Amino acid sequence: MEREVPEELAAKLKEWEELGKSTFWGLLGCEFERLEEKSVVVSLQIEPRHLNLMGIVHGGVHASLMDSVMGLAVMRDNPRESSVTTNLNLHYVASAREGRITVRAEIVQRTRKSVHTIAHVHDEKGELLAFGTGSFRIVEVKGQKV
Repeated sequence: MEREVPEELAAKLKEWEELGKSTFWGLLGCEFERLEEKSVVVSLQIEPRHLNLMGIVHGGVHASLMDSVMGLAVMRDNPRESSVTTNLNLHYVASAREGRITVRAEIVQRTRKSVHTIAHVHDEKGELLAFGTGSFRIVEVKGQKV
């Protein structure tokens, strides 16, 4: 179920999308899909640059996608905070060679200084390719939260 995005968050998302174009996010080719009631969804069109020598999507692509989307879920939860990844635990269960993959992430638990998330990667047919959990620490930047 999609929900209306609060005005402040919509402005932040636009800012993040623009900033992301010149970062690793843009290099990977990530595309923001939607915000759902409790999750963030991002997709990636598989290109030859995403493949390993066996011709399947490189595990590092999955890891980067899950880390990024889980981080977006944390940012979505409170766009005024900054966070850094402190732990990733990933499981690769199937391979993909072409098409579009989609990553959905959501927050599982939150404390004052840490946020725990989960993400799933699926192919166009809905097959689970990978899943993982991530922990993020809320940090202060230059003495104040962003």
